[in-house]
Amino acid sequence: MVYITCADAEEARRIGRALVEERLAACVNIRPHEAIYRWQGAVEEGAETAMIAKTTRAGYPALQARVCALHSYRVPCIVALPAEAALGAYADWIAGSVG
Repeated sequence: MVYITCADAEEARRIGRALVEERLAACVNIRPHEAIYRWQGAVEEGAETAMIAKTTRAGYPALQARVCALHSYRVPCIVALPAEAALGAYADWIAGSVG
């Protein structure tokens, strides 16, 4: 599971579609949210769009590189979260969809 934030829904859809089309992710969920963050010494607030991409451990490096190449942020939020447990059939589907 990879948590990624984007500037807006359009960017998230563009990146998410590329990840799935290029078999770097089996699925991408997209949700709008508000963010409060520190950037260059100031506290900022604004709308962003979050993505959760489902990939494999082996597929993560290529996914990360592709997100960096497509993303508008100089320092994008890309955080891999280990899936400690998953429905076996679902995990098999992810593995069969990535690569």
